Amino acid sequence: MSRIGNAIIVGGGIGGPVAAMALRRAGIEATVYEAYDGSADGVGGALSIAPNGRTALAAIGAEAAVAAIGHPMRAMVMQSWKGKRLAEFGAPPGLPEQLLVWRSDLYRALHDEAGRRGIRIEHGKRLVTLADSTAGGDGRVVAHFSDGTSAAGDVLIGADGIRSTVRRLIDPGAPEPRYAGLLGFGARTSGDGLVPTGDKMHMVFGKRAFFGFQVGPGESGWFANLPHPVPMSAAEVRRIGAAEWLRRLAEVFRDDRSPAVELIRRTAPEDLVITGGLEDIPSVPTWHRGRVVLVGDAAHATSPSSGQGASLAVESAVQLARCLRDLPVPEAFAAYEGLRRDRVERIIRMAARTNSDKAAGPAARVLRDLLMPVAMRLLANPGKWAWQFDYPIDWAAPVTAPARAGA
Repeated sequence: MSRIGNAIIVGGGIGGPVAAMALRRAGIEATVYEAYDGSADGVGGALSIAPNGRTALAAIGAEAAVAAIGHPMRAMVMQSWKGKRLAEFGAPPGLPEQLLVWRSDLYRALHDEAGRRGIRIEHGKRLVTLADSTAGGDGRVVAHFSDGTSAAGDVLIGADGIRSTVRRLIDPGAPEPRYAGLLGFGARTSGDGLVPTGDKMHMVFGKRAFFGFQVGPGESGWFANLPHPVPMSAAEVRRIGAAEWLRRLAEVFRDDRSPAVELIRRTAPEDLVITGGLEDIPSVPTWHRGRVVLVGDAAHATSPSSGQGASLAVESAVQLARCLRDLPVPEAFAAYEGLRRDRVERIIRMAARTNSDKAAGPAARVLRDLLMPVAMRLLANPGKWAWQFDYPIDWAAPVTAPARAGA
């Protein structure tokens, strides 16, 4: 039985609503406080929900809501810019299919599901400071928001993303996001007249940039990772203008034997999703302090190249709820970090290596293209990926406190 009664969750993206639903299932009430005044409907590009993410959602009965808005992605086909097929691989047998979802659809599905469960999500609540009355005893934590209001709870969960305010408040020396050398773009557009890819996502290591696409009947989706030596925020990239970026992207992919240029030309400027610089944080030293803890990108931000960002956020939210259900706060936070840190940091490192291949310079691209077929044959072995995708969560199993150092 849980030792706490209610929780404050800061951040209403993906991890926040999932954490609230998981806590509700654990018998803990939670309210989500989101900084932005409005919802994120219509905002964001494509992302994947990996088999492990679906497994974690199933543990709290929320998987069906996400499956309803996702498109099956049963395999990924890797190609060179010359059109050569390098490898094809998918999830190991026996696991849920990977899903391609649009972030705006995922946001709405999770918020709607949280609402059906009676979870309150308040907007316009930008965290400014917090006060933790104890270093881990039976105290309370109070969140103070920019509109002058405050909220108190037994614990506070920071689910506020890669530039987390909660992370900075519990550790002013926490590392800043690291630029991966790539700018991100994407869009939904028409696939009429193009060769359909079915349920396979195609990834092209282009001559000058990386391109991913999935062409279906009627609608298609694409994304591009464009090498850029200087970091740029999403706002800085948007100031250049969507039409200009579409022109530049079409030029970048002109030599590649892929439908990149055609998909880009079919994209209206108003439909272009600009995500700015791809970033990660290799390791966050402090995940929790007192009665405050981090989940999702606030604790373990991986770049989009991992294909695991959303799924890892869901996993962490569910595992944190299990720990808080079964253990007092200090032991719960320590058990949660013990369950999660090694796994998520390994995935962050793998994604960083992928970013290096995507952002390779002219000389490095030659070497990459020579070595890529061999590397891809190794990656096509399902056993190489099983540890990422096969991550069962037994909701009913009790969580035990980690052993103390020196015990």
